[in-house]
Amino acid sequence: MARFVLEQVIAAPRHDVFAAALDPELHVRTMARYGETMVEAPAGGVFTEGSSVKRQARHFGIPFRLRSTVFGIDPPHRFSDRQVRGPFASFLHEHAFEEHARGTLMRDTITFSSPFGPIGRLVDRLFMRRYMQRLIAERNAVLAAETEARHPD
Repeated sequence: MARFVLEQVIAAPRHDVFAAALDPELHVRTMARYGETMVEAPAGGVFTEGSSVKRQARHFGIPFRLRSTVFGIDPPHRFSDRQVRGPFASFLHEHAFEEHARGTLMRDTITFSSPFGPIGRLVDRLFMRRYMQRLIAERNAVLAAETEARHPD
């Protein structure tokens, strides 16, 4: 399994950063570069404990669909989401939020594995890990910019 951790300081209160990270519409905007859309939005239009969402996006010129479930919501500290169907053999995204002198420290821990056993492990090691790190860093930059724009100081 591949694993990495990314941290981003966001100049906004923790409860606002937490809420932004759980906002389905903001999530789609953070992934606009990849043409992500929600095929099935979460019930009520917001991520809650056990919410399921079906998305499609284009990576490497190939359209992908995936379904994920949100769980372990502990406002404003943490939540997780897991792919239950999609291109990865397994995919877990843990989100954590801590108070920081400049606002909020948002920490993303991603654990994943590509399909196809040894070939997938090689792909993860040679390419996919860096690709996913860049994708999550881009996502976090958009989330930070939008959240900070709501809190000009």
